[in-house]
Amino acid sequence: MLTSEQSIVAYDGRRAVPDRLVQKRHGHYRDYAQAMLEIYRRGAGRTRSALHRDVTALFHAEPDCPPRRIAAFCKLLDEAATYRSEPEAWKLRLKVFQEAARSHPLVETPDRLFETSQAEVKQRIAEAIDRPWPQIEENLYGDVLGCQRLETFEGYAEPVDLLRRYNVAQLQACLYKAERMTVWIKEDFRTVLRYIKLAKLLHEIERQPGGGYRIELAGPASTLLPTRRYGINFARLLAPLLACRGWRMRAELQTPWRRPAWLELSDTDGFESHLPPPEEFDSTVEEKFAAKFGEHRDGWALIREGAILHDRQKTFVPDFLFRHDDGAEVLLEIVGFWTPQYLEQKRQTLRCFADRHILLAVPERSLKESVDSDRLIPY
Repeated sequence: MLTSEQSIVAYDGRRAVPDRLVQKRHGHYRDYAQAMLEIYRRGAGRTRSALHRDVTALFHAEPDCPPRRIAAFCKLLDEAATYRSEPEAWKLRLKVFQEAARSHPLVETPDRLFETSQAEVKQRIAEAIDRPWPQIEENLYGDVLGCQRLETFEGYAEPVDLLRRYNVAQLQACLYKAERMTVWIKEDFRTVLRYIKLAKLLHEIERQPGGGYRIELAGPASTLLPTRRYGINFARLLAPLLACRGWRMRAELQTPWRRPAWLELSDTDGFESHLPPPEEFDSTVEEKFAAKFGEHRDGWALIREGAILHDRQKTFVPDFLFRHDDGAEVLLEIVGFWTPQYLEQKRQTLRCFADRHILLAVPERSLKESVDSDRLIPY
């Protein structure tokens, strides 16, 4: 992700508008992106600073490219690269400086007043360290970020991938200032909740009358002293959220003038995540079951991940929801690979949501080891 110094955001009234490259205005940026990728693809052995200078030079005559945008491009390119660091470089510097200090001052051309040349001292240092001077000079500052040398560049498959990643990264950087977020979602519940938990976001879930759920996300930033650390957790949620379907989001942001601004997004805004969309089914067992049952049978509709059960910070999204024409609902969770401990966790989930009709489908062989199997069905 970008740093706050690389973030570009404008405000239209109370609406936050992060920097975004669009085809109509920035179509020529494809050529810039291709050139940046070529710099890195051919840059093995060059320092980070040298690569950044070349990227900056590309935009020398471009009137519509602020320095923060260039810095953001460099950051995203660096994230797809591997650099060689020399953590022991400080020891090498100490040896070189100590040896050079004995002959100070050094000059390029010695005379009667200054008798010691740089070339002589470099040769003496190389012999003392038992390494050629060019190698010493190359590694002398290898622990400094700008002097690290590029080893490999995995890069982006196409120039447009870099531009899309830039747009998402600017959205993420804007969320560093977020204090709270609301997500309305009708699909991909399990994926969204999984990443909410991975991001360690406190959440409250409310079922909506028209279908779907509203998830309120808040945390320390809303109750304690202002901090952007929790905003980073909001930013981490964005990439997987963009890969999902059937959602919209509204985030409240801090602003320099101490009045909140709002960032609003949905799955129809055209942003593309670098993460793949979630699979429709978690296993072939679920896929085969859904195909065999069909969408509707004997008055029961089968809905994939159609409900979220929640109790404070504990959430559970069963694999399927059976909804009868009369409104009755039964939930089904299919257990594939299992261990006794995993099965016990599922039983605890059943006890936590004992007021709901939940069935666990487990491999038939596991029932022999099961004690509390009232709501377990074999397959």
